[in-house]
Amino acid sequence: MRLTDALSTTPGPRDAPGRELPPLSARQAAGVVGDVLLPVVAGGVIVRRPRAMSLLERTGWDRRGVERMRALRALHGSGPLPLTVRARAYAMVLDPGDAERVLAGTPDPFSPATVEKRGSLAQFQPHGVLISGGRERAERRDFVEQVLETPEPLHDLAGPLTGVIREEAAQLLAQGERSGELRWEDFDAAWWRTVRRIVLGDAARDDTTLTAQLGTLRSAANWSLAGPRRKRLRSAFLARVRSYVARAEPGSLAERVAGTPAASGTDRAGQIPHWLFAYDAAGMAAARALALLATHPREGEQARAEALGGTPAAPRELPYLRGCALESVRLWPTTPLILRESTTETSWEGGTVPAGTVFALYTPYLHRADPAGPYADSFAPRQWTEETGRQARANPALVPFSSGPAGCPGENLVLFTVSTLLAALLEGHGYTLASHPGLRPAAPVPATLDHFALRFRVHPVSAD
Repeated sequence: MRLTDALSTTPGPRDAPGRELPPLSARQAAGVVGDVLLPVVAGGVIVRRPRAMSLLERTGWDRRGVERMRALRALHGSGPLPLTVRARAYAMVLDPGDAERVLAGTPDPFSPATVEKRGSLAQFQPHGVLISGGRERAERRDFVEQVLETPEPLHDLAGPLTGVIREEAAQLLAQGERSGELRWEDFDAAWWRTVRRIVLGDAARDDTTLTAQLGTLRSAANWSLAGPRRKRLRSAFLARVRSYVARAEPGSLAERVAGTPAASGTDRAGQIPHWLFAYDAAGMAAARALALLATHPREGEQARAEALGGTPAAPRELPYLRGCALESVRLWPTTPLILRESTTETSWEGGTVPAGTVFALYTPYLHRADPAGPYADSFAPRQWTEETGRQARANPALVPFSSGPAGCPGENLVLFTVSTLLAALLEGHGYTLASHPGLRPAAPVPATLDHFALRFRVHPVSAD
């Protein structure tokens, strides 16, 4: 099914209005909860939990989730599959065409502002686009797209931002050369210094207090509506963010926030917390991409060749390294569940689904199982590049940055940041992954990669 068919107002072969789709049995629903929903919640929906990530990796829990969805599709067809969890109606989306329909139909009839999401994100971004509705959502989204220059592969600030990324990469590498290794803790600290400079300006480089405040708020957000409301901390955090926008440091996104016109209810500075939140996930993806390149020699050589091509200090699109970043997120989605809540009754093959149902796209299944196409558990960055016709972009099952009107507005900026950092790290250094011996070319890429445990041995290499 293609998107045009799915959105047609005339019932087609997949539409059967008037009869609700039958829900999964209690036993099958319990299996989805245990193998799909529970590991996502345990790992941390808004901020990852180190102990839980270690457990997920050791037990292969994520793999069980993929297999659970594969078995349900074989038994029931392509879905959606309704189920009830704690009196809340959900529908698991298994078919790529259905996934395309749900994401393209945002915000109406598939709203991104689910109850669960509002309960979580309001902890640190009460006026964020994802939990807004109506006219406010449209105005805030328009503002965000202007500041982030959503459709542009290279942001207008790419020049100064390249300098920032390369400076922080050089300091990280100097530290790695002294110790002979690169640990996640070192990478993460350098990543956050980079992000604070990109978003808020050089004055925020060492503002670890701001990052710690955000981390505490995100930890509370992991519990959605069940978590404590940290209103005083949120006020202090948002005041800190607004102080950087008031300075509007040249060459930062804060400068663009301050200088971009917006409707009165937009809360311009209030959009920044989501960018910081999203950049954290990008750091995970960057470290995992480095792990893939360190363990796949052929792909690593091609990535290094691209890094050495052209003028390294100049802004570049780096399509292959972008493909590596996209593969990192495909293989280990930083958003394992994409949620949309239906505002009206919707029709599907076999019946209808009532309004108020939360449609859940379980991305590990969509990215790894049958909908993913031939690559599944392989590291295949070329599928995102022009030389293969960007096969992955044409597959509606592959949504590393979501898709449709609520797709990530900062995708290009994130890919630029990650690819530029990877290029700087690869130009004159090689890496051996010391922490995960199971990650190797001859084996399927594991379902989980605990980024907290990543550790590399670092060694200089010649440019020849």
